[in-house]
Amino acid sequence: MQDTRQKIIDAAISVFNDDPSAALERVADKVPVTRRTLHRYFNDRNDLLTACSHDIRKRCSEAMDQVFQQPLELIVQLEQALYAAIDCGAKYAFFHKLHGSEGHRHQHNNNDCATYDAMHERLLQFIVQLQDAGIVTKHVTAAWICDFFTGVVNTAVKALASGTVAEQSQKQFAWFSFSNGIRG
Repeated sequence: MQDTRQKIIDAAISVFNDDPSAALERVADKVPVTRRTLHRYFNDRNDLLTACSHDIRKRCSEAMDQVFQQPLELIVQLEQALYAAIDCGAKYAFFHKLHGSEGHRHQHNNNDCATYDAMHERLLQFIVQLQDAGIVTKHVTAAWICDFFTGVVNTAVKALASGTVAEQSQKQFAWFSFSNGIRG
């Protein structure tokens, strides 16, 4: 049962990342399960979105925490953070979409919002550290570089999903684009 629940969550993240207003039938079809089965696990769309957000929060924050706890050169750590975000794939992209969407009411006491804020702040401060060390350009703001980071992750996820890049080249292309765009 837990496996079916996780499959539904993964399918929902993928579907809603492409189309936030997609019908629940598209999620059910992607698993594949019936709409009735989907509703055995989730009462409604909001219940499913909440489960998606919890899953994303857990998986992406664990992946990023693991990278930032490694004793690596700063630039290698940034590269590994990009790879971790790409490995989270649609989850990372969807997490940003959820928290940046027009209808989202950001609440600092909400665990998902707090995790999003902590991940974003950690990346932002890390980029400032890279700028101070002269590794990353100061010609743009750290906030812009964070947005660029997210854009590169989104592009890598979409390119793989659409078949315009082979999986073995996805990270290489992403790092090449990102690292050349932020050099000092």
